[in-house]
Amino acid sequence: MPRSRTVARVVTAVTVAGGVAIGGVLMAPSSDASLTAKPGTDAVQRSVDQLVSVDRFPGALASVRQADGRVRNYTAGVADLRTRATMPVDARVRLASNTKMFTATVVLQLVGEDKVRLDEPVETYLPGLVRGDGIDGREITVRQLLQQTSGLQDYDEELFADFVNALHTYVEPHDLLRIAFARKPDSRPGEKFAYSNTNYILAGLIVQKVTGRPVGEQITKRIIEPLGLRHTYWPAEGELTIRGAHPHGYFPAADGGAPADITESEPSGGWAAGALVGPPSDVNTFLTGLLGGKLLKPAQLAEMKKTVDAPGFDTVGGSRYGLGLATFKLSCGGFAWTHGGVAPGYVTYVGIAPSGRAATIGVNSMITDVSAAQHLDRSLDTALCR
Repeated sequence: MPRSRTVARVVTAVTVAGGVAIGGVLMAPSSDASLTAKPGTDAVQRSVDQLVSVDRFPGALASVRQADGRVRNYTAGVADLRTRATMPVDARVRLASNTKMFTATVVLQLVGEDKVRLDEPVETYLPGLVRGDGIDGREITVRQLLQQTSGLQDYDEELFADFVNALHTYVEPHDLLRIAFARKPDSRPGEKFAYSNTNYILAGLIVQKVTGRPVGEQITKRIIEPLGLRHTYWPAEGELTIRGAHPHGYFPAADGGAPADITESEPSGGWAAGALVGPPSDVNTFLTGLLGGKLLKPAQLAEMKKTVDAPGFDTVGGSRYGLGLATFKLSCGGFAWTHGGVAPGYVTYVGIAPSGRAATIGVNSMITDVSAAQHLDRSLDTALCR
């Protein structure tokens, strides 16, 4: 979900489920040999430390990739509130809506292969599927799905109305569409930006219909393997845990009690809009490869960068949204390409600056106030500008 909606959604969920105890898995220390900064040594480390000391996230981690390929990783706080185990370096987290960048890339690869057309109606690829009160797949284009301008409503409010139950309930993509299509559109197709996970569920179904293969497999073969993202993966069906070294993910308690451990959760509610798992450094490698032209032909990358106003996407303001990519205004001038993701127990902010520097910041709890969201934006800005 976009950064502007994170706080309201989580505060509502906390009110419903605060203080509920949910089991987790103990993490092993990371064996990553990358350089790790000592606390207080530079501005990025200080910003990560403040996410723990000021915003009270249990832990935080970050990875910064320079244009020349040098990587520096950062950690602060703990991975496990029970054992106080320190945050593993470059650990795996749920990447949530950052998955949309991957899904959009696969769709655009299919465009480059003349298998999909951006301005073709969704009906061409998913005949008879997109129907409802005011909803007609003959009037919505593939571009509008990727650009978040279809007007289709999101399904996540209803899906997570019973937050605790949703953590362990498997859902099919068509279940998510039934929820979304029961609601009238937010706007007419092409009228305005309105962020909705529903758009990317449909994009994933288009990938599957056109290729005849699962969208997770296509993301793996077309992006993860060619770029050598060794620690990023599409979860198997019904896989609730996170593989390898990773922090526990937490849900803030409403009454000031102990946060609930929600590390184990069902990723199917995100699917092509939010299922991927991986470490910060892999996200940076993806961003570098994508913007560097390793994944898309020039014409399709240019289409990806065509943006519309995206009010409220982040706390900085002035954001625009392309085809699975958004802009993020930098304090050092210009803008970065970005997205971001919020999953049960994890938040990640990502970006790549004009200089070619890429950064990913992650925390292992959910956001409950605007200042924390602002500080995450500021931390990303620090990593990209300094």
